[in-house]
Amino acid sequence: MFTGIITDIGKVLELEQRGDLRARIGTSYDIAGIDIGASIACDGVCLTVIALGTDPQNWFDVEVSAETVNLTNIGRNAWHVGRPLNLERALKVGDELGGHIVSGHVDGVAEIVAMHDEGDSTRVTLRAPDDLARFIAPKGSVALNGTSLTVNEVAGTEFGINFIPHTKTATTWGDARVGDAINLEIDTMARYVARLRDYG
Repeated sequence: MFTGIITDIGKVLELEQRGDLRARIGTSYDIAGIDIGASIACDGVCLTVIALGTDPQNWFDVEVSAETVNLTNIGRNAWHVGRPLNLERALKVGDELGGHIVSGHVDGVAEIVAMHDEGDSTRVTLRAPDDLARFIAPKGSVALNGTSLTVNEVAGTEFGINFIPHTKTATTWGDARVGDAINLEIDTMARYVARLRDYG
């Protein structure tokens, strides 16, 4: 489990197709505190650490299954060597829950369709896949590229998010552009409410 509060901006150092996709991700995390088998959310995708190293910088390796590639923006060629990634270590008992409960299981890919500045903040409009749009509600939570965010408004399949200056500098959102494919994880509570309504 994660909180959607980004704690590092990593970078894709290597990509190699070995049956599954293997990625090496540079990080400022102290790798002495990371165990093999640990879970790290990379742009919202929960991935398992399979190797660690320090040359030429701290890094960890992960394997990405074909299923994960197909369900995320990785399958839309969003990951490339040099790409920055939002990183979050798994939630520990006693950690502050500053965002919302995030599983790291991406539900689908949204697309940025509009952006404009409002003062120092940036308003972003995204289009969700048709089958996921019903789970997104005004003032509800979503995880976008691993970042816990509050939904401002919803119109059909489109929904709006506001990024304050801190979010733009502490995450990769400062580099977002119209047309970007974004990993979307809907709020778990919304999923269960819909299930109860449909089959309760």
